[in-house]
Amino acid sequence: MARLQILARLLLAAALGSTLLLGVRLTVGLGSVSLEASADRWLGAVGPMAAGLALCLRSLRAGRERAGWLLLGLALVCWSGGAWWYSVFHWSLEEVPYPSVADGLWILFYPLAVAGLISLAAGRTQERSALSWLDGTIGALAIAAVGATAAFEQIVASTSGSALAVATNLTYPLGDLALVALVAGTIPFAGWKLGRSWALLTVGLVIFGVCDTFYLFRIADGSYVAGTVLDAGWLVGAVVVALAGWNHTKVKVSGIATAWAAFAFPACSGAIAIAVLVYDHFNPVHLLALALATACLVAVLGRMTVIFRENLAMIAQSQVEAATDPLTGLGNRRKLSADLEAVNGNATLVLLDLDGFKAYNDTYGHPAGDALLDRLGVALTGELLGRATAYRMGGDEFCVLGIAESDATDLAQKASDALCETGEGFHISSSFGTVSLPEEAEDTSAALRLADTRMYAQKQRRRSSAGSQSKSVLLRALQERSPSLFEHVADVADLAVDVGRQLRLEDHELEQLRHAAELHDVGKVAIPDAILEKKGPLDPSEWVFVHQHTLIGERIIGAAPALVPVARAVRSTHERWDGLGYPDRLAGEEIPLVARIVAACDALAAMVSDRPYRLAVDLQQALDELDRCAGTQFDASVVSAVRAVLTHSAGSLQPAGLAA
Repeated sequence: MARLQILARLLLAAALGSTLLLGVRLTVGLGSVSLEASADRWLGAVGPMAAGLALCLRSLRAGRERAGWLLLGLALVCWSGGAWWYSVFHWSLEEVPYPSVADGLWILFYPLAVAGLISLAAGRTQERSALSWLDGTIGALAIAAVGATAAFEQIVASTSGSALAVATNLTYPLGDLALVALVAGTIPFAGWKLGRSWALLTVGLVIFGVCDTFYLFRIADGSYVAGTVLDAGWLVGAVVVALAGWNHTKVKVSGIATAWAAFAFPACSGAIAIAVLVYDHFNPVHLLALALATACLVAVLGRMTVIFRENLAMIAQSQVEAATDPLTGLGNRRKLSADLEAVNGNATLVLLDLDGFKAYNDTYGHPAGDALLDRLGVALTGELLGRATAYRMGGDEFCVLGIAESDATDLAQKASDALCETGEGFHISSSFGTVSLPEEAEDTSAALRLADTRMYAQKQRRRSSAGSQSKSVLLRALQERSPSLFEHVADVADLAVDVGRQLRLEDHELEQLRHAAELHDVGKVAIPDAILEKKGPLDPSEWVFVHQHTLIGERIIGAAPALVPVARAVRSTHERWDGLGYPDRLAGEEIPLVARIVAACDALAAMVSDRPYRLAVDLQQALDELDRCAGTQFDASVVSAVRAVLTHSAGSLQPAGLAA
């Protein structure tokens, strides 16, 4: 492979050297008539031959582009072969036979070059859309129209002789037009991202075709003079094509540049075609040029039609996507709003929210959660097929809209049943809220608000029911373990709820407060009796056990999903307002309000009850102790609420369920 690369470099050097030497000959001269005559005769054949052979070597290591570079290399070899034939057999003749073997080799250059170009473009093309084909056609027609306008008329007018001679004479300009047009046409066909090697290839073939066209044009009008820079054009084009084959640099094209190119290329090509038609109005051109320019404009109109249809399809698709949930394929909130606005008559709206989905997502991960939502969406659609329309509102919320639905309860229950799935370690169900339209709501916003309120009311009732059942189990275990401890937490719960009402807590907050107060000591079931009932002070190792009971309680309570918020509150029932409590050393309002209330009520109930290590104190002493610790151990506002509750009951602790 290294030898192959060395040989290719030598051939490229020979091609470049021939080009430079011919350039010197045509500009400043070589100082010797015989040397200049030899240069004129042989350099034009040597350079393209070396370039063609270099490309043939390139094809040996080109992979999927092997055929393209080989065909281009053979095209240059054929062109060089024609030049060699002419230099050997026709150079000294006064009258050159026409057409000759040299013409056949020169003409063979065109089909080989075209085939190689198409092969390379096809190998690098990433997409073959209708627009790519149209853009390529538009560019090719525009370039061909310009070429036909510039030279074809004169070339055709000067063509004479036998049918074979006329055909040969016309093959050159047609081949040049086809080659240059194809070069322009393959640029959009290949997606505007063909790289530096393709740019060099384009430049080389354009130079080759343009020089050939100008040569034919000057031959036709009798103005051609040998020994000008034009004679080096074929050699320069061949060398540039060879360099393209050995250039591996890739050029990154930005999306913006590609978009502008896709607009500018057909626009400029259409403008060129219009310019040809305008020029024809003042200076008539060949019919071929008119036909090419007209075809170019027809292709531009076809491109506009394709773009218009694609834009319509894209708008329609975007409208569908804007109204569709991408995960489940159901309609989204926007689709629901549009359908609700279109309702004319009675309808039922059911809003549903999954129960247990967050725990499932946290346990099994978001991909599994997404798959679950997709399955539930399919189940919901299948259950309601032909009866109502299903939507996904986002997250774990779904919605159902039934038009002229007579049995709203049955519809809601069927939808809720569809949104259920049970497996090992999980159970997913759903809560729902139902609204009848238009009796209960006049617009979309009101309907959704009412359905949402009813749905969360049902969800809260379910949570309360599940939480109450779990709490009962835990309290029963606590009662069996320590009857006195069970009585203590019952007293604390009654007082805490009264204090919560004094602090104007909502009903659901009062329910959570009662659960937390009743369960705040459940972690003590793991503390040995010897420590709980010890008559003297606890040593440091025993305090370590005691300080663990809130964490143990959190773990026990948190095993019931409906009591997770209660478990977090129980964890903080021994935090202090000044931040010196345990287990997290929270301070001030960082401590949940429920935990602050339980802490104060627990302390009061403990002080007015006999303990193994001390006797009870009276109520006033207990309240004075709370006041003394307000702002350090306890929340002062909670202490004030405790005093207010007990003062309101005329100094008796009976309203709180405590013994005087």
